[in-house]
Amino acid sequence: MKVVILAGGYGTRLSEETDVRPKPLVEIGGRPILWHVMKIYAEHGFRDFIICCGYKGSSIKSYFANYLLESSNVVFDFKSNSTSYLSSSDIDWKVTLVDTGLETMTGGRLRRVAEFIDGDTFCLTYGDGVSNVDVKALVAFHASHGRAATVTAVPSPGRFGILDIESNQSVSRFHEKPDNEMGWINGGFFVLNRKVLQYVDGDRSI
Repeated sequence: MKVVILAGGYGTRLSEETDVRPKPLVEIGGRPILWHVMKIYAEHGFRDFIICCGYKGSSIKSYFANYLLESSNVVFDFKSNSTSYLSSSDIDWKVTLVDTGLETMTGGRLRRVAEFIDGDTFCLTYGDGVSNVDVKALVAFHASHGRAATVTAVPSPGRFGILDIESNQSVSRFHEKPDNEMGWINGGFFVLNRKVLQYVDGDRSI
């Protein structure tokens, strides 16, 4: 199953870092946030990624292009014009990087990578948010409920928009950042059926 990662935003709330790099490449513990997000999925068996690039997308491409070079011992044989890596990669991922534009909204980015999504179901997440979500359980939950989209929900104070969740686990209403109210917020890990793409109408679709 494909995992689509949104990594094209400007990251304005972390401008001291994102003036020089895209937010997904800001490091935690010596690794980019994006790497940690992908590691979460890989630990649950999901290793085929599509990354929606935008702002400073070339930096993300360079990170993966140079991943082996930066993490391995290397022999450069200039006589034979060859390069040999002396250690194998610590990851076994397939990574597709797609330029989805600078100003494109979430739905528009999905539309731009649609041709790379095979199968009827795929995962979606943000390139700047980590969690201890059980992705396998999330996918199983989605499959068992027969809905077009599944979103993780986590409790949080009212500084965030909140979700109303019915007894049958469907989201009935979204409240944008209410004051002094405790509720459920978007946890950032989704499972979607391919048919949701039919509701996307151009780059400005949220």
